[in-house]
Parts: sequence; structure tokens; C-alpha cells
Amino acid sequence: MTDDPFALFEEWFAEAQRSEPNDPDAMALATSTPDGRPSVRIVLMRLHGPEGFGFFTNLQSRKGQEIAANQAAALCIHWKSLRKQVRAEGVLQSVSTADADAYFASRSRDSRIGAWASDQSRPLDARETFLGRIEEATARFGDDDVPRPPHWSGFRLVPERIEFWEDREFRLHHRRLFTRQPHGGWSEGLLYP
Repeated sequence: MTDDPFALFEEWFAEAQRSEPNDPDAMALATSTPDGRPSVRIVLMRLHGPEGFGFFTNLQSRKGQEIAANQAAALCIHWKSLRKQVRAEGVLQSVSTADADAYFASRSRDSRIGAWASDQSRPLDARETFLGRIEEATARFGDDDVPRPPHWSGFRLVPERIEFWEDREFRLHHRRLFTRQPHGGWSEGLLYP
């Protein structure tokens, strides 16, 4: 047992990387509009640790606009093969320029081209339009490096609450809740299933 939720997360995530057949880093991210209308989608967790859980996106996308208007968010990572999940609630903070640049540079060239070609979440009249924009961006950069677009960066969810859920027989699940304390550290308790 640990009193550090991030140490526990590292244990569970390492186990998921060994057992989960696809995308052990996939997480459902919930944001909302300024008037509280929720929106949820799957994103890939690309950063994790005591600073929080990070992902990257087009800042002009629906999620980017929702985050700009309301930084409160929640996430859920479910590992079906382990019968475990982690939920976190908190606020989203922008990642550093260095983190955004480093992750963007690690992506495949085609993914980097796609970040320039896509008006993520906005209406698209035909797939051919998007494919044409990919061709244009490919020609624009030629053999040169593809830099990170100014409208592409990332966020970390800095958790105020982290819940670890484990499936148990007869739905008598085990739930541990860590709550961030105002002056640092975490308190821990259990929740009824």
C-alpha cells in the first residue's frame, strides 16, 4: 500500500502496458462549455507523474476552445484486461513550450503534416478537401523539418482527486480516493462500491 497516488498509478500503468492489448495510455477526457454542457472523448495520455496527466491537441478544436473557456476537467482510464480504472478531477494547465515541442517532434512526419492540414473538429465538406490540404502541407515543407504549428500544444490535468477502482466479485468493488490537501500532500480514504 502507498500513500502516493502517483506511485500507485505508475504500478498500475506498468501492469497495463504489459497486459492491455491496445492503447494502455487511452483516457476519456471530459471538458465542458462555459455554461456547463459536458463533452467527452478519448485522448492519449502522453505525460504522467506528480505534475499530472498530459495530452496534446489542436488548441482551435472543440476541446481546445472548451478548455480555454473552462479549465475544470475530469478523466477516466479504464483497463479492461486488468479490471481496473483510474479517475481524476482537477484543472487543466498548459504544458511548457519545451514539452509541446518535444512531443510534437516525436510524432511521425505524417502526423506532424496532419496537424498543419487539419481544422480539427470543424465541419469538412468532403474527405478529398482534407487530402488536398495534406498534399499542400507536404509540398510546403518538402524535405524540411515540420515545426509545431502555433495552434498545437498540450495540457496537464492537475488532479485534486484521484480514484483507483478495482473490480471485485458480486460488484463489491474496491475504491480508494486520494484528495489533494491545501498545503500539499494527499489524504486517502475508501468509497462504498
